[in-house]
Amino acid sequence: MALSKSHRVTMNDGNTIPVLGLGTYAPRSVPKSEGEMATKVAIEVGFRHIDGAFLYENEKEVGQAIRAKIADGTVTRKDIFYTGKLWNTYHRPELVRPALEETLKNLQLDYIDLYIIHCPMSFKPGKDMIPFDENQKVISDSVDLRDTWEAMEKCKDAGLVKSIGVSNFNRRQLEMILNKPGLKYKPVCNQVECHPYLNQSKLLEFCKSNDIILVAYSSLGTHREAPWVDQNSPIVLEDPVLGAIAKKHNRTPAQVAIRYQIQRGLVVLAKSFTEKRIKENFQVFDFQLTPEDMKAIDGLNKNLRYLIFKQAVGQTTRLIQDHSAGGSHSFRSLFVCHLLLAPVSTAMLI
Repeated sequence: MALSKSHRVTMNDGNTIPVLGLGTYAPRSVPKSEGEMATKVAIEVGFRHIDGAFLYENEKEVGQAIRAKIADGTVTRKDIFYTGKLWNTYHRPELVRPALEETLKNLQLDYIDLYIIHCPMSFKPGKDMIPFDENQKVISDSVDLRDTWEAMEKCKDAGLVKSIGVSNFNRRQLEMILNKPGLKYKPVCNQVECHPYLNQSKLLEFCKSNDIILVAYSSLGTHREAPWVDQNSPIVLEDPVLGAIAKKHNRTPAQVAIRYQIQRGLVVLAKSFTEKRIKENFQVFDFQLTPEDMKAIDGLNKNLRYLIFKQAVGQTTRLIQDHSAGGSHSFRSLFVCHLLLAPVSTAMLI
C-alpha cells in the first residue's frame, strides 16, 4: 500500500483515503458537544479523515465542526474525507438513499466520501433503531444484502457518495458481495475491530488479495464501559512489549499501536476526546518501526475481542429499561449491534 505525502492511499475505485482517521463514537456519558470539539481539534492538528455514523447520533455536531473549519479557512471540503454508515433498519433497497440523504442533511454536506454498511444484519424498519418485540427480542428483517449493495451502488452513481464499502463483514459475507452477478463496484473497504491483541491477519490477507482496504476501529483497545467489556481484560496500551518499543522510539504506546497498523497496510481510526492525545495520535508519520518491532507486536495477538457477549446477555433487558427513558438510543444500539455480531465477529478470524 503506497503512502502519499498527504498520508493517503488509493482505493480500488481510484479515490484516495487518509490512512489515519478520527473515530467519533462517544459513550452516553460524553456530551455531544465534546464530539464537536474533538473534531475541530483533530482537523486543526492535521486529521483529514473523520469517521462517523447515523447510529452515533452526533452527525449534526460533527458536521458543524467540519463546516466551521472550512469556514475559517483551515481546510477545504476536498481536504476532508468523511465516512458515514448505513444503519441496520435501512437495509431494504428503497430505504438506502433516504438514509444517506438524512446523514447529508444532518451534516449539512452535499456529499460524503465513503458510505459503508454498518453491520451485516438487518432490523425491522421503523422509528426505533433497535426494534424489540414484547419479549424484548430484537426484530430482524429479511433482506438480501446484495440488494442493499445495489442500492449503495446507485447512491454512488447519483454523486451522493464517492466510495462505498462495508463494516464488520467476515470473509464469507465479503465473498457474497464480490461474487454477486452484475457487481458494478467492489467494496473499497471493510471496517473491523483490529488492534495488537486482535490483529485480524487472515482477514487482512483476504482483503489485500481482493484489493479491499481493511480499516481498524478500536485500534487502541476500547472504552471499558460495563457491562459488555470485561473489566478484567488486559489493556492493550499497558502491554509491556508495546511499552518497551515506545520507550525505544521515545513515543507513546498509542503511537506505536497506530504506526504498527499503518505499516501493515491498514487504515487506522483513533478515538479520543482529549486534546493532548488527539495531537499525539497524529504524530505517527515521522518514525518507523523496525522489522523486529513489527514481529514483536505480531506476537501479541491473542484473538481477543473486548466485547464479552456472554457476560452481557443477561443484562440486556435491564440496560434497555435503565436507558430507554434517556431519549437516546446510542447506548443500547451499540450494545445490541455488537451482541448480535458475536458469531459474525468470531468468523472474521477464519
